[in-house]
Amino acid sequence: MRNAQPTASHFINGAYVEDTEGALIECVYPATGKVIATLHEATPSIVDQALSAAKAGQKIWAAMTGTERGRILRRAADIMRERNRELSELETLDTGKPLQETLVADATSGADALEYFGGLAATLTGEHIQLGQDWVYTIREPLGVCVGIGAWNYPTQIACWKGAPALACGNSMVFKPSETTPLCALKVAEILHEAGLPAGVYNVIQGRGAVGASLVTDPRVAKVSLTGSVPTGRKVYAAAAERMKHVTMELGGKSPLIVFDDADIDNAVSGAILGNFYSSGQVCSNGTRVFVQKGIKQAFLARLKERLSGAVMGDPMDEATNFGPMVSADQMNIVLGYINKGTEEGATLVAGGKMADREGYFVEPTVFADVTDDMTIAREEIFGPVMAVFDFDTEEEVMARANDTEFGLAAGVFTNDLTRAHRVVAGFEAGTCYINTYNLAPVEAPFGGTKASGVGRENSKEAINHYSEVKTVYVAMTPVEAQF
Repeated sequence: MRNAQPTASHFINGAYVEDTEGALIECVYPATGKVIATLHEATPSIVDQALSAAKAGQKIWAAMTGTERGRILRRAADIMRERNRELSELETLDTGKPLQETLVADATSGADALEYFGGLAATLTGEHIQLGQDWVYTIREPLGVCVGIGAWNYPTQIACWKGAPALACGNSMVFKPSETTPLCALKVAEILHEAGLPAGVYNVIQGRGAVGASLVTDPRVAKVSLTGSVPTGRKVYAAAAERMKHVTMELGGKSPLIVFDDADIDNAVSGAILGNFYSSGQVCSNGTRVFVQKGIKQAFLARLKERLSGAVMGDPMDEATNFGPMVSADQMNIVLGYINKGTEEGATLVAGGKMADREGYFVEPTVFADVTDDMTIAREEIFGPVMAVFDFDTEEEVMARANDTEFGLAAGVFTNDLTRAHRVVAGFEAGTCYINTYNLAPVEAPFGGTKASGVGRENSKEAINHYSEVKTVYVAMTPVEAQF
């Protein structure tokens, strides 16, 4: 009988591997605060095993045709969809996100990535460039061993968003999930190998920052892709640059969501809810600075308050629950600290603002109004269910304020004036923008940020450029001329 949960801490060279010498990592279920699994951090020996396996496996994988590689990725996507229920339940145990959400947003998104990049794998060709009688051809080649470092908010999705394009291009991967959510990536590795992936091509090892650092600085590694905070991104980017490694950095944000007077208020409120309370606010692209034009401010806040009564906080395994806990006690305390700062600095608390009176790490959906641009809750990424609502008068004014941040991950606008909508998104200093919706991330579309929010793009054909490089071959058909 297949085990629904991983059976060891690491997955290396096509099999589960344990090394009890590694420091303990306790996996805590956020809805209860109870330990549901105990794992061990990767020792230097485990790190070496994983990288050696990835180096050997990559040669075998790269020698296969794109069609063969794509077939395996698409088979893995089919298996993920068949097992969506058990993978979603594991995601809920790992993160605390409600099953209502994980059933449609996590393993399914991972399967979409495997299917999409599986379909692209056979199409990755070079080009021919005629130069008179001479000509040039290019070859698209894999980079080699790639390291993926995951965040704790979307463990299954991130494992696939990084793994799928890397594997489609003929690379191998060593993936390190967040120590807070260590379980899901192991099942991704297991399914990929069940689908026919050669041993060593996708490996998962556990650990905290030191394990990540040992992967990033290892000379066997050609590429590092991180999803995480800006401070972590700066450290990892610098360490990778030291050895001239390729990087993708998908970091944090403090994204603006602008609601003009002529917007459909219900749609705008829906967008603000998705951009602040989905996954209990633990989404990097969240539109946490909601700028509402003064003419509809009261109507917007009134409708928002009404809609918040539809938040059902409860057991995440109950499909009626639509609002879950913070991922950890630490994250809950960080969020509560920001809520206190919002109150201290003079913002008006419209809703929520407290820990919920129940076991686990629940914080009520929280809304502040009358927020000013210099408040802490307006400047810093909170990563929890805290919405800050700002007033504005004119388009020119709100655009300057929206862009006045070090971040540039996402931005959104709600308006029924299409000309203004396109003008506004053209003016946003952000990599991922939305008109009359928010926080959708289909695999077909590039996802990523600008400024401090990162470099590179995940998903879409753009991701192929970040997991491969082009070799140029000049072919001379005529005699060689030299100056002497």
